[in-house]
Amino acid sequence: MPILGLKSPGPSNPAHFSLESLIRPNILALQPYRCARDDYSAGVLLDANENAMGPSLPSLANNTDPGPIAAQTLSLLSDEEVASLNRYPSPTHDDLKRSIAKFRGVPNEEWVFLGVGSDEVIDMLYRVLCVPGKDRVMTCPPTYGMYKVTANVNDVGVLEVPLITEDGAFQLDEKAMHDAFKANPDLKMLFICSPGNPTGTLIPLDVIKRVLENPLFKGVVVVDEAYIDFAPENNSAASLVNEYANVCVTQTLSKSFGLAAIRLGYLLAPPPLIQILTNTKAPYNVSLPTASLALSALSIEGIATMSLAVATLNQNRKALVNALSEIKGVGRILGGNHANFVLCEILDEDGKPSNKKAVEVYKTMAESRGVVVRFRGSERGCEGCLRVTVGTEEECREAAKQIAALLE
Repeated sequence: MPILGLKSPGPSNPAHFSLESLIRPNILALQPYRCARDDYSAGVLLDANENAMGPSLPSLANNTDPGPIAAQTLSLLSDEEVASLNRYPSPTHDDLKRSIAKFRGVPNEEWVFLGVGSDEVIDMLYRVLCVPGKDRVMTCPPTYGMYKVTANVNDVGVLEVPLITEDGAFQLDEKAMHDAFKANPDLKMLFICSPGNPTGTLIPLDVIKRVLENPLFKGVVVVDEAYIDFAPENNSAASLVNEYANVCVTQTLSKSFGLAAIRLGYLLAPPPLIQILTNTKAPYNVSLPTASLALSALSIEGIATMSLAVATLNQNRKALVNALSEIKGVGRILGGNHANFVLCEILDEDGKPSNKKAVEVYKTMAESRGVVVRFRGSERGCEGCLRVTVGTEEECREAAKQIAALLE
């Protein structure tokens, strides 16, 4: 059965992959909901049951102070956008998709899907590909916990093939994965987090290519790149999307662009998968303020601002690593340090990584020292570990200072 609405086919490599055979039959046959703004968006709009009196914002109605956050947000919207807040937004936001496509190096808007954060994108992939109570996916722990949570929500099984964790390598176990593909030929998806969370480690592109070309795995490889802008250049799997039909890449504006509050994530993928997701999504899943702020961030000036912030944070990361390494009671700095956080071991009196000691430091810092980090010692290969986000220069110094004081 053809994919409804598909305009361009995308890549045909590798030969062993067929997307249509992976899609849930009811999704493939789905007649997508056609919303009012799919048809017309100008004129006297009496088609969508909107409020013709306009947005109920005190600052507009009574010329009163809307509060600092609301005022700043409104100031970033054009007068036309503010006046149209009573209208439903574009269901597609093609201008935003084109900006993302240009920035990340895919052909056009047909290769981009927008979501309410990467979490919605991940959930949508489960919903279109996996039959509840039947299908399974593969994850490689330690990794981002939402892959498993979303699998549970969708009643999808999870096969875990752990990363190689010796000496803090945190790399894919290709042999174990190959054996798992052979034993489980019906796996629908494989999640690869690169740079990993909580590992902070890149997975090399040649390794990802070998997985894509493995004829034993006929599912979709999902590469989660939330932290890719903090890694060395030319390591994004976005470059593989133009070449391989069985790969997609999730990214977000939450990290490097510093826009976590607007909840804008996106998927880069060949048009067939993008069209399936578009046919399935809610009609207006991304708001006008979110899209407008995202467009501003993806302007030439916005990207330059992001690049400067990333360079500063990467320099602060280096200083934080050096400061933590000098603290007695801090063990190894694990992982590749390719993200905006550092994973460090907390040692006990015998010089061994200790979850007990790490939890003690974590809780004391948060509850009485005013510095909040994350305990990650329960993750595979991360015993005794704290994950410290790279902050400002002053924040990094304060974090190192408080850890040192508690360990002394």
